[in-house]
Amino acid sequence: MKIGIPSSVSLDDSPASASIPEHVEKMTNVRVNPSSTSLTHEELDEARRSKRARIVKDFESDFVTYNIEDDPITFRDAMSSSEAKQWKEAVKSEMDSIVSYGTWVLVDLPLGCTTIGCKWVFKKKLKLDGTVNKFKAKLVAKDFQQKEGIDYFDTYSPVARLTTIRVLIALASVYSLPIHQIDVKITFLHGELDEKIYMDQPEGFVAHGNECKVCKLVKSLYGFKQAPKQWHEKFDKTILAFGFTLNENDKYIYCKVKGDKKFILCLYVDDILLIGSCVEIITETNSLLKNKFEMKDMGGADVILVIKLIRSTDGIAIFQSHYVEKIIEKFGYQNSIIAKTSYDSSVALFKNESGISVAQLRYSQIIGSLQYLANGTRPDISFSVSKLARYTSCPDKTHWGALDRVLRYLKGMVSLSILYGRFPAVLEEYSDVSWISKNSGCNGCSGYVFTLGGEAVS
Repeated sequence: MKIGIPSSVSLDDSPASASIPEHVEKMTNVRVNPSSTSLTHEELDEARRSKRARIVKDFESDFVTYNIEDDPITFRDAMSSSEAKQWKEAVKSEMDSIVSYGTWVLVDLPLGCTTIGCKWVFKKKLKLDGTVNKFKAKLVAKDFQQKEGIDYFDTYSPVARLTTIRVLIALASVYSLPIHQIDVKITFLHGELDEKIYMDQPEGFVAHGNECKVCKLVKSLYGFKQAPKQWHEKFDKTILAFGFTLNENDKYIYCKVKGDKKFILCLYVDDILLIGSCVEIITETNSLLKNKFEMKDMGGADVILVIKLIRSTDGIAIFQSHYVEKIIEKFGYQNSIIAKTSYDSSVALFKNESGISVAQLRYSQIIGSLQYLANGTRPDISFSVSKLARYTSCPDKTHWGALDRVLRYLKGMVSLSILYGRFPAVLEEYSDVSWISKNSGCNGCSGYVFTLGGEAVS
């Protein structure tokens, strides 16, 4: 098929065709030959194709942003490490749970069907002081092999916003409310699958005599794209049956009022925070949930999403000192000179017009690490990180100098925390904007902060 000027129209005879509009030439980037009356699709595709150099993505390293732990990557790594005994126990515990829940049955692969692979994921759960609390092993399906419309349909993950979690911690401090934490075991095994999915047998647990068989999934499993959705649907149905109501602003917050007793439940995938006006209502809710799901009561919350909590007479402090130390160590800033501020406003930052980036991968990894920190407990670096993130695609030496300053500032402010006090018990908001700045590289910049209990929550 060809597109262009109809053959019945003569270019030589038509007054309108005496000259080609300039904007048409610019749009197609093609110089039209008057002797040719049409362009093929192939010619147009070639004209529209970008001329910039393409960089092949390396999914092993290019997309690592804030992975700062030293956990084993593969099953073989775990079994050959100095902590092999602990990892073997973790793997056995996971497999025992999977088998007890009847997650799959071994069958012959039906004709015309394909299997999805799986792998082991290892993680150390840390205590408040940074020492290992628990070795965790999860069998995870390789979801990138799933096909939309066949292996899954709708997907989402039940994740409460960090802003919401900070607000709840601030309220707990203002009103002296207890905060309990529950860890749901084998979370995604609770969800029922609607689709027919076949999976390879897991490494290290291939059934003897049935090596050629595959796992037909009956229940959901970590890694499946629909697994978080299936888990949340079951949890949501269960918790609403207990008389809880859903918060309209954050769909993973549930509230319950029983006389003069008030209670809030916060869900973050498999971690649950229980905040109530008294310990009795927390204990009651804990018992109700244990009757429906296998879970472990962690007691008073001290670590949430790598965010540490410490209670004192002054309130509740949240900080990520261990995470900051890991960042400093990973990127080699242990011996760097400390900076007093995270940003030097006298340094002008502009887009790198040369197109030649300086250590772009390492720059993006540091930015990713700092963004999680800034979004968690370090609003003091929010502006610096946000500004430097604009230049992630092509950083130059000036951008690196500014980023270096942020890391040197963190080295001197490792233990800085947010302390939510007992007052004021009111949400306050402050905002400001700079419409024009010669050193900003843009026309304007705005910022805001919401405080509760005297400190930032957003």
